[in-house]
Order: sequence, then structure tokens, then C-alpha cells
Amino acid sequence: MRENRLRTLWAEGKPALNGWLALPDRFGAEVMAHQGFDALTIDMQHGLVDVQCMLGMLQAISTTATVPVVRVPWLEPGVLMKALDAGAYGVICPMVSTREEAQRLVAFTHYAPMGTRSFGPVRASLYAGADYASRANETVVAFAMIETAQALDNLDAILSVEGLDAIYVGPSDLSLALGCKPVFDDVEPRVAEALLHIAERARAHGVVAGVHCGRADVARARVALGYRFVTLGSDARLLATGSQELLAAMRKD
Repeated sequence: MRENRLRTLWAEGKPALNGWLALPDRFGAEVMAHQGFDALTIDMQHGLVDVQCMLGMLQAISTTATVPVVRVPWLEPGVLMKALDAGAYGVICPMVSTREEAQRLVAFTHYAPMGTRSFGPVRASLYAGADYASRANETVVAFAMIETAQALDNLDAILSVEGLDAIYVGPSDLSLALGCKPVFDDVEPRVAEALLHIAERARAHGVVAGVHCGRADVARARVALGYRFVTLGSDARLLATGSQELLAAMRKD
């Protein structure tokens, strides 16, 4: 079965650098994949991507060694299984706030006897290899998003769920849940304390911690805290900021 580079990096104690795909465009995904990201996440929650577009973007990413990840809209078995059957090597599920929800995520993303995922890796077996069925459980990565006050209260219970590989922090929703301004990077002190606490508890449970960032300096700081999956920016944001920098350089006089 094709290697999941995320697991290899984590086994070596190294962080994985993730890019974000919000634009529903196959060529854009291919361009991003050729820039050297360890992983790219297709955003089906807040992005504009539907299932058919996701498939084309996964195929575009597959022209490189970049690991394809999908953030699904919600904790719903159908869309999770579609993303995996299409060849996603990781899935990020939003708003996981309880141990029971984390258990359902693990069940939906793993074949029996570990879970309840239905068998039908239509494209996954083409991408991953003929032995997909026997090795998917140990290869695919399931992320539970920690982004609510309830999730913080239940953090140790969530992290103790067998089969949960990783968690992913959404700083904006976490900030809102803690009564703060929704931002990625320059979070308020209460959120900064929560980010440190999450990283420490994940490490204690042997679960990989990931986090969404908007700047490289912030991503470096999160890695220093113990995060091992850091998002550096989205295609939409990079397109906008690159354009702004060019225009500002031309109009500075």
C-alpha cells in the first residue's frame, strides 16, 4: 500500500506542513501540490467544494507525493466514507465535542472489526494499492477537530478514544467558544492557554495535534508547542495576499 507520509513524518518526530484548498479548482489543487507541501487539505466544510470537485482535486494532488486530506462538512458517515473511497489519506471532522462523537468518527473511518466503514474503495484502491482493504485501518488518518468549550471540557476523554490518530484545532471557532475574537494567529491569552493545554494533553495521550495557522511565524511557534500538523495558508488567501503585494509595490509612490 502507498505510504502515508504523515505517519512517517510523525514517527520521525517531524511536523507535517499542510496547505489548504478552499477554491473548487482541480488545476489550482495541482499547482499547490507541486509546491512541496507535505499534505493538502480539501475543505468541504467552509470551502466551495462538492463531492465531484473533490474527486478531481484528489486526482490532481495525486500527480505528486503530497498527502491528500479532506475536511468533511460534519460528522456524517456518508460523506466521510465517500472522501475515503475517493482516495483521501486523511479526514478532518469538525466540531467533535464528546467522547461518543470521537468514537463515532473512528467507527465511520475504519473497517470492521475496528469500525463500521462500509467496503467500497472505488478509487482508493487505485491510488493506494491492491492491499488497501487489509491496510487502510493502519494507514488512513482520522482527525477530530477540537474547537468548542465542550470539547475542551471533554479533552482527555476524546483523546483516550482508541483508534483516534490525531486532533486538529480550529483557532477561530475555539476563540468564539471562549468569548474571544475569531482569529487564526494573534489569539487572545485565554485561547493561547487553551492551545498549550491541548498540545500537552495530546502528547500525554500519544495523539498527534494539528492546528490551523495563517502565517509561517505562528506555525513555527505552534510546532515549538508540540503541534505536528500545521496549516500554513489557503489557496484563496495566498492568491489574495500575492496580488495585494504586487499591487502595493506598483502603487507605493
